[in-house]
Amino acid sequence: MSFKILAINPGSTSTKIAIFEDENEKFVKNIKHSAEEIAQFDNVASQFQFRKDIILSELKNAGFDINEIQAIVGRGGLVKPIESGVYEVNEALIHDLNNPPLGEHASNLGGLIANDIAKSLKNGAKAYIADPVVVDELQDVARVSGHPAFKRVSIFHALNQKAIARTYAKEIGKKYEDTNLIVAHLGGGVSVGAHLQGRVVDVNNALDGDGPFSPERSGSLPTGQLVKLCFSGTKTEAEIKKMIKGEGGLVAHLGTNDAYEVEMKAKEDPKYKLIQDAMSYQVGKAIGAMAAVLKGKVDGILLTGGIAYNPFLVDYVKEMVGFIAPVKAYGGEDEMRALAMNGLMVLRGELTGKTYK
Repeated sequence: MSFKILAINPGSTSTKIAIFEDENEKFVKNIKHSAEEIAQFDNVASQFQFRKDIILSELKNAGFDINEIQAIVGRGGLVKPIESGVYEVNEALIHDLNNPPLGEHASNLGGLIANDIAKSLKNGAKAYIADPVVVDELQDVARVSGHPAFKRVSIFHALNQKAIARTYAKEIGKKYEDTNLIVAHLGGGVSVGAHLQGRVVDVNNALDGDGPFSPERSGSLPTGQLVKLCFSGTKTEAEIKKMIKGEGGLVAHLGTNDAYEVEMKAKEDPKYKLIQDAMSYQVGKAIGAMAAVLKGKVDGILLTGGIAYNPFLVDYVKEMVGFIAPVKAYGGEDEMRALAMNGLMVLRGELTGKTYK
């Protein structure tokens, strides 16, 4: 028996949708939303009907009968910290997607739209979310910072990290739950996670910009200098937050957040090369730290995200950490496939849907 799954991934300026029949992608569409379209809404929640109508229209125009879909998997939002896995949308999850405890984000709409469409179907299709950014499997010792007023928090690219980890485990003939892996997601933000037998027991908070710097995030900064700037009277709180997340990293150093542009210019320009090397260096250093978390027992080091296409960065990191374990790059990210495959595993009974409480 084959299964059809609809994946829904709302972003700040786009809504991505895809239909898979088993492992085969049958349709994919990246629906762009103009600034003018988004500006007419007061908040993310008020975009619900607008985005849902566009999804249904696109599927109808593409000739798909939504009543043939057996599962709908939406991108999970900023809900309460949860273990990784696939969660059936229930009343508790709907409440927290509508009243997100960690803040508004377009991804909060994924589960809500999935649920609304599923309820309209007559075939018993269910709605799910899978591996949202708030996946929290940190070991207790990893939560402790150097002062009780501060707590380390797990927010990272869980969906892509878990999907790539499962892919690599399958390639080497093992189950993900039987491997120790280090996965570095290299995109607009960077997250480096230690995967201990299926659980991410340590990872940097990529939302706040901790860890290595990236195209738009400053990463971990010298604490004393940051405190001094905060009280200098020259910057507002909002401006400093923007420096850390949005206007940090490559864009602060080089005036561009285009990692490919930096890659090209680094071939000729020493300044661009230095900054690219520094970003690569910080990624390698973070991987080394996660190797210590795993006590040196590492089956593989995986580089993923858009910047993993950069051969210079990949080679730089390999030179730094290749002595620890094999390093493999998976350029880009396929979140739509990751969402759909999570739904497929539930339909096939390979994973059990979890209950959000």
